[in-house]
Amino acid sequence: MSGILFMKTQQLEALRNFYTVRLGCQIWLEQADCLIVRHGNLLIGFCGRDETDKDGLITFFYDTRDEVDQLYERFKSIAASPPASNEKYRIYHFFASDPDGRKIEFQHFEHRVDRYCAGDEMLLSRRSVRDFEETGIPEEILTQVLDLSRFAPTSRNSQSYYFKLIKDRQILTSLSETRGKSSAPISKAPLAVAICSDPDLSKRHVQDGCIAAYHFTLAAWFFGLGTCWIAAMDREDAKEMLEIPQNHYIATITPLGYPKQRVINPPERKGLSWFFR
Repeated sequence: MSGILFMKTQQLEALRNFYTVRLGCQIWLEQADCLIVRHGNLLIGFCGRDETDKDGLITFFYDTRDEVDQLYERFKSIAASPPASNEKYRIYHFFASDPDGRKIEFQHFEHRVDRYCAGDEMLLSRRSVRDFEETGIPEEILTQVLDLSRFAPTSRNSQSYYFKLIKDRQILTSLSETRGKSSAPISKAPLAVAICSDPDLSKRHVQDGCIAAYHFTLAAWFFGLGTCWIAAMDREDAKEMLEIPQNHYIATITPLGYPKQRVINPPERKGLSWFFR
């Protein structure tokens, strides 16, 4: 389920330009004299009327302070003041106004917040993480990540995959040394997860394991956690360390933790036409 906040306006086209062109919102739906824009998982509707709603506050929040600073540079001419920290609410923010004079806020939470990421935003923003905070992962968060991950599809619903949590620091160090620089991130996180599959349960256990592993990386990102796909870990020595049967498949052993830094801009991608052959 989701929802939409609707407001009246006397200058619908000006708001269309402000929220889509200047602020980067997407047009989600147009209905007669109403325009609905989308920003992440926020839906705002503006309807052309003989009066204007100016009460309340529309807040847009971002992952980093840098994004708030960049927006301030863009909207400096309509900002009430430069960005500043608010210790009471533990946020970094500034205020501005849209063409109706409606108050808007741009902010970054200086503390972790519960999950909120929209589906397309999650797919576009997920990155491999190799440096992690020392902060441990709360058990309730870890449980929710695993609970989402168990809905990964498998061949004939065999559910042949499983997750093995690795918290022993000595084992993490040993695993991180198996492939040199490639596996080094394993020891930099508070824990790691081996994503495995059982060939006795599925003839497509390799595919099942890989799908489950990527499902896990997305679920982790949704909860603000970073992962890094460490390949070629389907090894005899790794299975011995983790007490995994030798005939089982290890899709990956990924570090898991809160990223030290969250990257704002995506790496360069080829154009869409390049991916059609």
